[in-house]
Amino acid sequence: MLEKMTWERHPREYKADGGRLEVVTAPHTDLWQRTYYHFRNDNAPVFQMETEEKFFSFIVKCDFTESRQRFDQCGVVLYLDSENWLKASVEYENERFRHLGSVVTNHGYSDWATTAVPASVNTMWYRLSRREDDYCIECSYDGAEFTQMRVCHLWEGGGKIRFGVYACSPEESSFKAVFTDFALTECAWKAHDGQQPDKE
Repeated sequence: MLEKMTWERHPREYKADGGRLEVVTAPHTDLWQRTYYHFRNDNAPVFQMETEEKFFSFIVKCDFTESRQRFDQCGVVLYLDSENWLKASVEYENERFRHLGSVVTNHGYSDWATTAVPASVNTMWYRLSRREDDYCIECSYDGAEFTQMRVCHLWEGGGKIRFGVYACSPEESSFKAVFTDFALTECAWKAHDGQQPDKE
């Protein structure tokens, strides 16, 4: 799969070998647009492939063992342009906990949904699923059992898209992110069943 992917901004250093990608981040790299903080950061390296397929799931394992500085992060991404994208990652916060979260950016405004996970968490699997212009992001500690993080809509995400992985260090830091277990599958996010009430 890696041979089908290309860089949107190259990282400081990287190595792709077989099904393994290592990325060394540069300081002051990030993806964020406007909301609350008012700044606009759009310089994180993104490694993606392109598709017009309307229904699929993309799975990847991320290892961020070497992250040590606040906001160091790596994860799954769907980057269309600077104002339309989504990402999910675990961000380093401190020696007690990290932030497992996701950001959806539509027309130049980002949101951020997070929950705390123990600082001992050093790896995470993500599954990004597409159903036309709607998307589901899930995470897993073991690559087998996935938990929903969010369901979202991308206003510009209905046609040809690009998706893959990213890594960045918003503050004065650098770390090595490792991506493995890349997989493309049939859409694991099933069609809505009409929300029928449970039978008593």
